[in-house]
Amino acid sequence: MTEPVETAAAATSQDPRVGLEAVAALRRLTDRLEALQVDNARREGWSWEEIGRAIGVSKQAVHKKYGRR
Repeated sequence: MTEPVETAAAATSQDPRVGLEAVAALRRLTDRLEALQVDNARREGWSWEEIGRAIGVSKQAVHKKYGRR
């Protein structure tokens, strides 16, 4: 749990290299977490529309990104 917290803190660094690397790491983590939760939602019977609404995108966008998984 401390690694994501430390990475989030590093994202506010005054050193652009440290900050940008932290932002990239957080983006990768967010992508993995989103995929995990989309898979969970589909297993629970959620529609693409419900998932899209929950993450702030259209049902078409979420289906295009995750529909072939």
